[in-house]
Amino acid sequence: MMTFSVLSWPASIRTHLYPMVATVLSLPGFLLVLSLVALTNTAFANPIAEHEHGTEPDSPELESELGSKSGECSRISNYAIYLSGIHTGTMNRTETWQGNTAVVTSISEASILGIGTQYHQRAELSWSSTTNEWLTDKFHQTVTGFHARDMWVTFENNGHNSRVDIDGDIDTYASEKIPLRDVDTLTIQIREYLLQGRKQFALTRQASDAIERYQFYVQDTLTTNIAPWGELTLIPVEQTGAEDVTYYFAPAMDYQLIKARYHGIILHGLIELESYTSSCEPRSAEARR
Repeated sequence: MMTFSVLSWPASIRTHLYPMVATVLSLPGFLLVLSLVALTNTAFANPIAEHEHGTEPDSPELESELGSKSGECSRISNYAIYLSGIHTGTMNRTETWQGNTAVVTSISEASILGIGTQYHQRAELSWSSTTNEWLTDKFHQTVTGFHARDMWVTFENNGHNSRVDIDGDIDTYASEKIPLRDVDTLTIQIREYLLQGRKQFALTRQASDAIERYQFYVQDTLTTNIAPWGELTLIPVEQTGAEDVTYYFAPAMDYQLIKARYHGIILHGLIELESYTSSCEPRSAEARR
């Protein structure tokens, strides 16, 4: 993995650089989170340890049990991470679906400022027949490197209330109008709105110590060549708010996220899809009604 160092840069630049690097790495994890907003710093391939909340339920035994269930399917996406044009790491995102529920696991590894970091998140989400949207039930996130933490979050009241436990320190949050989501569910809900033909919408993310509100604007489609798939039509979705990000979704690939670009003042972050496999049938928004 490529490593670069800016430790010899002037202190005035480094002062602004460190928080921006942390922001770029926290792009889901944006997606992603799958989005560039998700990839918040992270530890090389160490499994998530047991926590006082209980054993993390993505063990091989559970995966084997899930795999035996009828009607299950999965989507696996692998992304390259770039920081100002320099390849700094990778991200893997796996969605395991069982009807209108899913478990999304995101793992990213990167070397930033000469420091190896890893991000690991496991989110559980489900379809709300009450509000007709995807909601996060809970998620567990571990980060090493910048902003290291062990974070457990649960949601109640159709996502409008959250309980956040970070290394044993507990806070609660409330969002009156828009449900709180983790970054992976956020990306899945963006896809849902695209399937519905929405052109503008608002979403809110539960960050580690705050609520981050975003506005999204769907742009005109564009066509570009993307290896190894060749010519693809993409739908850009611009995000404004706590971070400015542009997401690119491909209708021909079941509206999956192809890339996401973080627009920073000094640094620019980018994730690009390198491989994708799916056993899921394409589904329309109406299929859940």
